[in-house]
Amino acid sequence: MGKGQANVSNTIRTLRFHAGEMTQAALAEKVGVTRQTIVAIEQGRYSPSLEVAFRIAHVFGVPLDAVFQWTPPEADPA
Repeated sequence: MGKGQANVSNTIRTLRFHAGEMTQAALAEKVGVTRQTIVAIEQGRYSPSLEVAFRIAHVFGVPLDAVFQWTPPEADPA
């Protein structure tokens, strides 16, 4: 099925860029997590809790599905 959390992607890097090039550290502070957590989420190595996901979306003022996308395993190419 691929590597790790490959079925969940996100647009955090793009959203940070459009938010005045917000740093990972600044986002982490606003969300209440460590910068390392933001790095791992952004790189797709870690899926955040639902609450943290909503907090991230709230910081950018966008709906949750504008930040995180999930591809069902059935849709993966064979």
